[in-house]
Amino acid sequence: MGSRIAAIIQKELLQIRRDRRTLAIVLVLPVMQLLLLGYAINTVVDHLPTVVYDEARDPDSRALIAAFQNSTYFDIVGSALTRNEAVAAIDGGRAKVALLIPPRFGDDVLGGRVGQVQVLVDGSDPNVAQTALMAAGMVSQAQSASINASTIERLGRRSGAGGVEMRPVVLYNPSMLSANFMIPGIIGMIMQFQTLILTAFAVVRERERGTLEQLIVTPIRPWELMLGKLLPYTGIAFIGATVALAAGWVLFGVEVAGSLPLLAALSVLFLIGSLGLGLLISTVSQTQGQAMQLAIFILLPTVLLSGFVFPRETMPWIVQQLGQVIPLTWYLQILRGIILKGVGFDVLWTSALPLAILSVTVFTLSAMRFQKRVG
Repeated sequence: MGSRIAAIIQKELLQIRRDRRTLAIVLVLPVMQLLLLGYAINTVVDHLPTVVYDEARDPDSRALIAAFQNSTYFDIVGSALTRNEAVAAIDGGRAKVALLIPPRFGDDVLGGRVGQVQVLVDGSDPNVAQTALMAAGMVSQAQSASINASTIERLGRRSGAGGVEMRPVVLYNPSMLSANFMIPGIIGMIMQFQTLILTAFAVVRERERGTLEQLIVTPIRPWELMLGKLLPYTGIAFIGATVALAAGWVLFGVEVAGSLPLLAALSVLFLIGSLGLGLLISTVSQTQGQAMQLAIFILLPTVLLSGFVFPRETMPWIVQQLGQVIPLTWYLQILRGIILKGVGFDVLWTSALPLAILSVTVFTLSAMRFQKRVG
């Protein structure tokens, strides 16, 4: 009995060794999961990019800005010359928080009165917004205690209920509902999943059944075959995304604040890249099993590093740079920008341009490889 089992084991090991592509994926995937979940994913939200609109420009306002910077929750990434410029920085995704300090802030603090400042928070991600509000409150309390201690030392007595008062304003998602954050991301994932998986399977299935060779010997040209394969799944992905968008509106009240035609036009850019990835998988896979494993290999970092669930601001710098070569990273910024913020192309072009470059590059390389295989 032992020899029979040993023979079966030997046979299985030989089959595993012959299928080196699957073996490589099986061995690499756990390591990649460990690295992504252990190193890249950090649930602690800090180092939020922050812009400052300082109208006071005095020692007290500078001390408040330094307190924000030293808290480690906020990274001062720039100054704004107007309130609208500060809001535009949040609209465009360059900042998550804006600190607005009024002109009489220093006079109020020196006079023993409460110095009021406004904190604008990007509410499109509720976790980021809650952390920003909590951290701003902590900075306010610490700064108030410091100002009161300084007043007592300077005047020899307490001069009243002075200090700093933060007045927070949550933009785009005032109620901080998680559905407002997740639904745009789910729409992006639906389009990514359907185009990538279905496109890869459609070609590999033909190869497994031997019908791809039959198509190749017909008068059909390679680009006609490719286009005929891709267009149905493009339509399916658009229908799936439209149903999800309608369900989000009916069931969760998530309305599209911006332009639907702009959303559809920029979605085409994203689909080009997803279809290209599907084609690429189809050219390197011999079976549907291999195609599925490769799809998981691509989808895992896409889900974790694109900002679909975890804020990219909390990831290490090198991981953030890796996330910039993932098309879904830019598409999520476009989806949340149009659906939640209602911004237009004048703001979104900074996301649309890299998305277009990535998508066209991936699709072109994949199409060339596909046509070479069937040509």
